[in-house]
Amino acid sequence: MENEMIKTQALIIGAGPAGLATSACLNRLNIPNIVVEREECSASLWKRRSYDCLKLHLAKHYCQLPHMPFPPNTPTFVSKSGFITYLDEYATRFNVSPRYNRNVESAYLNDGRWIVEVGKGAEREVYSAEYLVVATGENSEGVIPEIPGLVESFQGEYLHSSEYKNGEKFAGKRVLVVGSGNSGMEIAYDVSKWDADVSLVVHSPVHVLTREIVRIGMWLLRFFPVKLVDRWCLLLAKLRFGDTSRYGLIRPTKGPFMNKIVTGRSPTIDVGCVDEIKAGKIEVVPSIKRIEGKRVVFVDGNTKRVDSIVFATGYMSSVSKWLQVDDGDLFKENGMPKRELPDHWKGENGLYSVGFGRQGLAGITRDAQNVARDIASL
Repeated sequence: MENEMIKTQALIIGAGPAGLATSACLNRLNIPNIVVEREECSASLWKRRSYDCLKLHLAKHYCQLPHMPFPPNTPTFVSKSGFITYLDEYATRFNVSPRYNRNVESAYLNDGRWIVEVGKGAEREVYSAEYLVVATGENSEGVIPEIPGLVESFQGEYLHSSEYKNGEKFAGKRVLVVGSGNSGMEIAYDVSKWDADVSLVVHSPVHVLTREIVRIGMWLLRFFPVKLVDRWCLLLAKLRFGDTSRYGLIRPTKGPFMNKIVTGRSPTIDVGCVDEIKAGKIEVVPSIKRIEGKRVVFVDGNTKRVDSIVFATGYMSSVSKWLQVDDGDLFKENGMPKRELPDHWKGENGLYSVGFGRQGLAGITRDAQNVARDIASL
């Protein structure tokens, strides 16, 4: 029996902050839309795949979604549970009702409409929409790099940071954390609090700042050029941390905000990890060359025995697995937009993206509002 076609004006794929914000903006304009989500809840990255000690790295006013500021009594830096509560209240206020357990299998253009085939357990659904909004974001699937010996010979446990909750089960163990971004340094710090022997793989230059320095820098960027703000922020960072290169944390040649513009990589926000490194409680090590049993060999020739490895090595987009990328001329083969900021959100034939601009929650807010306004104008 052929599946009945479910028609809507706009179909939004993904019920994270990007999908919720887009649906809310469309609902305010009375534009019919449906949100489909592969997990059984909204904001699954926050609810299911984030660690307990996580907080928003930017001040709350940079992280609120369209048309709903955080309550005045909310802390400046919102906790994981606080942000989840905010997202649930946001969905309720703007009448966003995602359809869960819908796994998109294919999306393609047919006679001017988007046809999206969705798996729902053993069943299938087919949607037809005038507009298709891809809101699955940059963090759709966790990435674990291919390392010689990891799969074949490693005798301990390894996991992606999306599976890490807290350091309790690593108490007293030798733990290697791979990655010097926010997740890597926060997890290394968290594990160290459980009396573990922690090492941190830092394979490339990294800017480490405090939340307060980033907050000051973002305020200054409203009035001064990036290079000048970078200079001031690096001065503050040196006063706070000293010369971090002595401990294996080498800074990029470009300043933190310019580096973000050029490479898309945000500075790492320190929550206490640098002090643990300086105190010798966390050892910085270079990239992994290979793994032999429980012995990890690094590119400098040194070795270390470890019981567990946590890969805080980022995520990738999964868009190219199900979207006929040429149909809307928006995405590259790697599942990221072809166009640079600020034109990254709009493709052709009614195809849009929200949350792919490497601009965090503030970028999601701008994208969602742009998409809603554009659809309304058409």
